[in-house]
Amino acid sequence: MKKPDFSNLKVVYVNCTLKKSPSESHTETLISVSRKIMEKEHVSIDDIRLVDHEVPPGVYPDMTEHNWNADEWPQLFERIFAADILIVGTPIWLGEKSSVAQKLIERLYAMSGKTNEKGQYLFYGKVGGCVVTGNEDGVKHCAMGILYALQHIGYSVPPQADCGWIGEVGPGASYGDTEWNGKKLDNPVGFKSDFTNRNTTFMTYNLLHLAAMLKSNSGYSSYGNSRKDWDAGTHWAFENPEYR
Repeated sequence: MKKPDFSNLKVVYVNCTLKKSPSESHTETLISVSRKIMEKEHVSIDDIRLVDHEVPPGVYPDMTEHNWNADEWPQLFERIFAADILIVGTPIWLGEKSSVAQKLIERLYAMSGKTNEKGQYLFYGKVGGCVVTGNEDGVKHCAMGILYALQHIGYSVPPQADCGWIGEVGPGASYGDTEWNGKKLDNPVGFKSDFTNRNTTFMTYNLLHLAAMLKSNSGYSSYGNSRKDWDAGTHWAFENPEYR
């Protein structure tokens, strides 16, 4: 089997931890497993910890036009949009993705009405996935919401586009911890989880494969999905049922 070449791809990891730098982020620790694969495959990498930036909530491209004093989103969006692959990292709180992850999705949604040169919605041709960490059940629930939102605004989601790790129910060590409750642990928590290691690897490569396919084909054909053509009156094989 010929080894694929992913060196022309770029990935951006957006860590939606609630902890500002330089505080340790358990989500960042799992993100780093995927990042190391990307590095070995010579993929260009960008990292954003969203909570470090002044990004207000909202569903508009620039919230300074809506009574906020500052908004770094327009500059951050340029970095996100420059990447072929977006990977959203989030911890689990009360069974849900973090409030920072929800804010990221809302700000991405603010850009989704824009179109590309083919008249398609802006994120067509981009690929998305997610990394989730926490101490109680909710990895699949969080992934479900994140991946739905990404595909809804135009990102493409390959098979098995999520990975995660959860600990036992109740208070306990988090992913990557080397001690808990004052006691040193034999191994960093979660590092020996074959399920997490396998899914993180599969997610990373599935994102790379789909991004490479889309990029080599200049994204999707605009036949049947161009907002510009639809508004101009081209409806392809669509037939309005009221005229049957």
